[in-house]
Amino acid sequence: MISVTKLLFAREYFGDRLRYTKNAHTMRNGAAEGVGPVVVWNSTKTCNLKCMHCYMQSDAKKYKDELTTEEAKKFIDDLADFHVPVLLFSGGEPLIRPDFFELAAYAQAKGVRPTLSTNGTLITREVAQRIKDIGVGYVGISLDGLKDVNDKFRGVAGAYEKAMQGIKNCVAVGQRVGLRFTINHHNIQELDRIFDFIEAENINRVCFYHLVYSGRGEQMMDQDVTPEESRRAMDTIIRRTKDFEERGLKKEILTVDNHCDGPYMYIKALEAGDLETAAQIKKYISMNGGNRSGIAFGEVDPLGYVHPDQFTQHHTFGNVRERKFGDIWQDTTNPIMAGLKDRKPLLKGRCAKCKWLENCNGNFRTRAEARTGDFWESDPSCYLTDEEIGLTEETK
Repeated sequence: MISVTKLLFAREYFGDRLRYTKNAHTMRNGAAEGVGPVVVWNSTKTCNLKCMHCYMQSDAKKYKDELTTEEAKKFIDDLADFHVPVLLFSGGEPLIRPDFFELAAYAQAKGVRPTLSTNGTLITREVAQRIKDIGVGYVGISLDGLKDVNDKFRGVAGAYEKAMQGIKNCVAVGQRVGLRFTINHHNIQELDRIFDFIEAENINRVCFYHLVYSGRGEQMMDQDVTPEESRRAMDTIIRRTKDFEERGLKKEILTVDNHCDGPYMYIKALEAGDLETAAQIKKYISMNGGNRSGIAFGEVDPLGYVHPDQFTQHHTFGNVRERKFGDIWQDTTNPIMAGLKDRKPLLKGRCAKCKWLENCNGNFRTRAEARTGDFWESDPSCYLTDEEIGLTEETK
């Protein structure tokens, strides 16, 4: 996750304390000194929508053997013992779990900051107030375009209007809320309208996700944006983030799942002759160190299995029903887990030879594996040119 706001203007939000701290890039088992990783818990596979790019392949049916309330509390106890700073409740649709509020409040009481990733369609005014009252730090609501564009991706007519009401209800009660938008070939034209939308609706934050080929998202591999479209998307994000700043609008703008965004921002600042901003960007992306799945970020699925991130559930390291999360996270007997802790020597192709490797860390491994069958091959979604990554005819 890259904070465009932080890189351009050095403004700090909660997550920046974990992403941009001294020696964060040297950590092997957590986000920063003295803390564990941020953990996303896909608390249920059940969902009231059927999104065409869902990495969980969720559907509107009951799934067996998901963690019980008591098992979930034991899991949260283990996270607290391992000093996990944030637990992101995700799904499926996490608000479908009848014990969501009980578990989120339990995490808050244990000193683990609860956050929520949701499709927003179930957030009534009463639900929004309960979310606020129990201390949920942030609510991320997924929209992949406006109106018909969103409903096409969500697989249910009317999903946009219900999500919109959920957003409005969060804003009305003072709950920090943001959008989650997955960029692909069909909605890239919506980017400017999304910025207009978050301004008009007084939304605090937006995360622009790059598509990862996982779950049903693997079927969209050939619908991903081209390198040229990725560059134009980043140009729009940079331009509109600067516009917000110039007009005094305090919005947190982030990109997710493509760490070449950081070097690209540095290159653009240099091209514009803004050496001060370029130096600031380089400082922060060097602190962060790039993709840290398996290090600073991890995932637990509805059955309790631990994975490097929510898109890489085909690689499993253990189960929290059997062992404490912290013990699983520090166990490097699995070659994928061991490799993720120190992946640079294992990377191949362009990633292995890239001059931005210290700032990107090989980008997203699941995309490489989906395209090539090799977990350590180059990420195909890197849109930097050979010249920009320092490749010459000889090194090619």
